[in-house]
Amino acid sequence: MGKFPPVIVSMLLAAALAAAPCAVAQKAPPTCRDDAMLVFDASGSMAGTDFNNPPTPRIAKVKEALGKVLPEVAATRNLGLIDYGPGPANRCDNIDLLLQPAPYSAERIMTAINRLIPAGRTPLTAAVSAAARVLQFPHKSGVVVLLTDGEETCGGDPCSMARALRAQGENLTVHVIGYRMRDTATPTGYLQSRCLADSTGGLYISVETTDQLVAALQKMLGCPAVSTLLTSVPRRR
Repeated sequence: MGKFPPVIVSMLLAAALAAAPCAVAQKAPPTCRDDAMLVFDASGSMAGTDFNNPPTPRIAKVKEALGKVLPEVAATRNLGLIDYGPGPANRCDNIDLLLQPAPYSAERIMTAINRLIPAGRTPLTAAVSAAARVLQFPHKSGVVVLLTDGEETCGGDPCSMARALRAQGENLTVHVIGYRMRDTATPTGYLQSRCLADSTGGLYISVETTDQLVAALQKMLGCPAVSTLLTSVPRRR
């Protein structure tokens, strides 16, 4: 094979160097400083159907919302995934780390969620605590977004755990999305879920529709999450 003349070699090298920044720009590093963990409810209640036509499992609506949100937010923030509740019914130990925080993780998160079969109970306290450990709290700051349609059912105390986290440091924020909780949770369950957010400087947002869920996910997973949206929850009289 013949050799290229020096001038051709120089031109090829210059073209390669000029193209390199374009390739890098397509996968720029996330701009968010803090990593985030999505704590996903795959308990048995997520298999329940809402009263629409045709009846649709709750988990399907949540997948639909995440499919709209994740491609955008995963380009700006390292995202990871923990689930709780899939697998055998009435189990409390089914908490799985499905993905460490990673850039551009939307497709991997959706693939993992699409495989889930909701069946178990709701160990949300232990799941949030596990997410904090994955984020290396308190040595690093981070954000936990808990998505749940029910209350703790495995003996955990969300409020005590949240206070314990806060005592370790102020660099972990827990946001909570209560999805159609009015159908499944008791007033105590509402308050327990909300105190996770209140104790850590996070948001609690109660949602009923897919559009509301999309907006809540964008606000909490986006960079940065602005803690100005407060929603009302039923108060015990």
